[in-house]
Amino acid sequence: MQPTALISKLLQDVRASYWFIPGLLVLAAVALAELMQHLDRGALAQMLPVSLRDTQAEGARAMLSVIAQSVIGVAGVMFSMTVVAVSFASSNFGPRLIGNFMRDRANQVSLGIMIATFVYTMLILRAVQDPSAEGADLTVDLFVPHLAILVAIGLALISVVTMIFFVHHIPEAINLANITSGLGERLVAALHASGEPFEDVYEIMPEGLPVQYLTAGGSGYMRTLNAARLSRLSLDQGWWIEVLEVPGAFLDDDRNVLRIHGNPALNDDLIRELRGCFALGRERSEDQNMMFMIDQLCEVIARALSPGINDPFTAMNCMNWMHVALLLALKEPPGHRGSAYERVLVPVMTFTQLLQAGHSISRPYVATDLNATTHVLKLLCVLANRAPEGPRRAAVLEERDELLEMALALQPDAGSQRIIRRAAAE
Repeated sequence: MQPTALISKLLQDVRASYWFIPGLLVLAAVALAELMQHLDRGALAQMLPVSLRDTQAEGARAMLSVIAQSVIGVAGVMFSMTVVAVSFASSNFGPRLIGNFMRDRANQVSLGIMIATFVYTMLILRAVQDPSAEGADLTVDLFVPHLAILVAIGLALISVVTMIFFVHHIPEAINLANITSGLGERLVAALHASGEPFEDVYEIMPEGLPVQYLTAGGSGYMRTLNAARLSRLSLDQGWWIEVLEVPGAFLDDDRNVLRIHGNPALNDDLIRELRGCFALGRERSEDQNMMFMIDQLCEVIARALSPGINDPFTAMNCMNWMHVALLLALKEPPGHRGSAYERVLVPVMTFTQLLQAGHSISRPYVATDLNATTHVLKLLCVLANRAPEGPRRAAVLEERDELLEMALALQPDAGSQRIIRRAAAE
């Protein structure tokens, strides 16, 4: 059985790299250069108008040299801008947000277009032959690839458009409002894509069967989990499997990841196949891990409300997006969860966990600022009013009361306390 979870992790790493898409575009540029040279040596080049076939070898070389030098120079500037943007995001918004810039397809494609244009132009420049030039081999025939030169000019124009787009895109990418809204939208999309209800009660596995445990066999963050492959394994072997850790958890060598009910006993081959259903990495990612997106929003809140920055409106924007996700989770009815994978029980994010994850981390920072406190209290009141009587509404009211108590302790002046109590009563 192939380690499909490891393959999925490698695909995630490739998507977050700055070499994969530019590498593909460079290979495409090499193939295009060979194709255009082949077409230029055929009869197709003779069909061009005379005005497009009157370029001399020396002029062709000069034009291609200018394009190559200009494009690689601009590519260097673009790479410098990207490094500056990543450094700025890391120092101001938190290191966890670097992945958002690394996965930015616009940056990857822009750099790839510039580098591919340089490679294509260099290959076409090498193909230009002029037997009359000083020191040239007289046995070489004159060859000026007119079609290829037209393509090079077209790529140069595309590079100019790419440069303009990139210069516009970088400020947009480091705009904090865009960053927080992007995180919120991805969190909401992850909730929609999960396809699982956010219950507070879990299905119980069958009793009376022998129980075995599988450890991680390594250290690091769980990056991916292939629950569908676990389901097929459990059906083949007659197991019932409980997943004890989900993507985003940090594991050590002896941490139990799976609880397996039933026979047969584990052997080396079965252990290898089971461990191939999950993959470890050095850091967390957003794939299969909604908690990481919540942590990123909380990190922005913490930095925005720090004394050195003091930007409560950014923190309020983050909480707005977090409550969009909470309202979406609130629409799902509670109850027993039917496993999405036969014979495999995978923990899902419950409404209460989502609520506590967003508020317990950010509460110490929110409670220090009057504007942020009143805004979050109002959001919790709206959430409580929409929640039906039951454990979910009780959890929301508990979060409101804990924030109220902490804010009153941290903001002792009478005016602030009146405003805070008024917001909590709405």
